[in-house]
Amino acid sequence: MKQFSVELRDDFQKNNQNAIALYAKPSANFVLKLAETLALLKQAVSEFSPVTQASSLGAEDVVITHLIHHNALNIPVFVLETGALHRETLALLERTQASSFTPVKVYRPSNEKVIAFVKTHGQDAMYESLELRKACCQVRKLEPLAEALKGQRAWVTGLRREQSSNRAEVPLIDRSEEAVKGQIKLNPLANWTWGDVWHYISENQVDYNPLHDAFFPSIGCAPCTRAISLGEEFRAGRWWWEDEDAKECGLHGQK
Repeated sequence: MKQFSVELRDDFQKNNQNAIALYAKPSANFVLKLAETLALLKQAVSEFSPVTQASSLGAEDVVITHLIHHNALNIPVFVLETGALHRETLALLERTQASSFTPVKVYRPSNEKVIAFVKTHGQDAMYESLELRKACCQVRKLEPLAEALKGQRAWVTGLRREQSSNRAEVPLIDRSEEAVKGQIKLNPLANWTWGDVWHYISENQVDYNPLHDAFFPSIGCAPCTRAISLGEEFRAGRWWWEDEDAKECGLHGQK
């Protein structure tokens, strides 16, 4: 797992740089990683269709979407609009839909279920217990995800091994969830570093969430995401009040 160094943070603040200037440092074998990723996306179309990309509109996902569009691959994209996203994320969603050459479908939670949850547990229920936080994720994320994956044989995600200890062994092709969700999960950036991601964004002028410039390396719902501080791991800003092992919403792994 990556951490911010004091030197990088100080340099960033001193020179008022953005995320590209701070992170865009590719691996020595980046070209090979890129070829591996593109090969898997092409394999997804030829062997695993119908296939779709699940995009959170984070740095990894905008890279994948750009690769799909740039190579004219038949992989539609979907976004889970939970009703609690940052305004910066919503603005990027609009820009992505406006510029996309492939469909970008938006799935939202049941308004009735969201209202019922808030009425019963309150708007800040996620801070009260792990169970309530996961119940919120169930309504806002997991149920819309199930709808988005109906009829799909596979789905593409932006998971990387470097992101957290929970994701350290993420495979390129993950069949472990076929019995759970019914789909194969494809992780074309599994071997990429954070520097690789930002190198690609820089080289291809990919539009990205400006929250990344404000030390939000991992971006989810607004109540559950904060900027990270010196020395913190990249996903420290997600559900920061919980234990490290609990930091998943159920989209990637069991609840």
